[in-house]
Amino acid sequence: MSARMGAETALSGADTPERGVLLLWMIFTGLSIFAVFLLWRYGLIHLMVASDRTYISSLIAALYVITCGHCFWRTRAIAREGEVARGCRAVLSAPDGAKALNADARNLPGGLVTDHIRSLVTKAKAQAAGRIDQTLLLRTLADRLRGSNGFGAFVSDTLMKLGLLGTIVGFIIMLAPIATLDAADKAAMKSSMGVMSDGMAVAMYTTLAGLVGSILVRIQYYMLDAATQRVFSDAVMLTETHVTPALEHHLGTPP
Repeated sequence: MSARMGAETALSGADTPERGVLLLWMIFTGLSIFAVFLLWRYGLIHLMVASDRTYISSLIAALYVITCGHCFWRTRAIAREGEVARGCRAVLSAPDGAKALNADARNLPGGLVTDHIRSLVTKAKAQAAGRIDQTLLLRTLADRLRGSNGFGAFVSDTLMKLGLLGTIVGFIIMLAPIATLDAADKAAMKSSMGVMSDGMAVAMYTTLAGLVGSILVRIQYYMLDAATQRVFSDAVMLTETHVTPALEHHLGTPP
């Protein structure tokens, strides 16, 4: 009972620090939305959409919005795992915290960190004596915490390549009239200049959209990866200082 109450207290008191990564993402996204509003207010977004006949810049914007939703989902998951790690630390660092391990860690808050602790308890029960090596289990925990974070690097690279594709298409549109250009025909010259201007607009707007989108995605997932690494480091410190010593003591391993 006391262990469970300690976990609930730790989780309620950990809302502010552990949800910091989620708050940081919301601040960053809020600033991005404000910037988009200003661009829309001054007609720049409408100009980009109207000038890009290939709709590559619109595709980049749609892919960026989808990626932001994925990053928000992953950020919430990591924030929750950070709270779970703090709750586990509060329970296991209590004077009778080792008793929580005897009950297969049922009193610990649910999460990936708790699953790792339960795996350690199961491994300790399976071996008769000796030190508990959690190297392989930590690798599994790192992979599970990382989850689909690699999607951000994939999307960032894709946005950059879409911008490059738009640049190439724009230059093709711009240079296409040159082959049939007649300097003596003023009407054809005027029409060709308009087509060349449209091609240059496609090249510039798609390049700009791809670069900006790639940079913003990189920033979001950098913050997410940093938060994931902090949670993993907390899990390593927790298990090395509280879990494995208690389990090894239970097995009768000499210090």
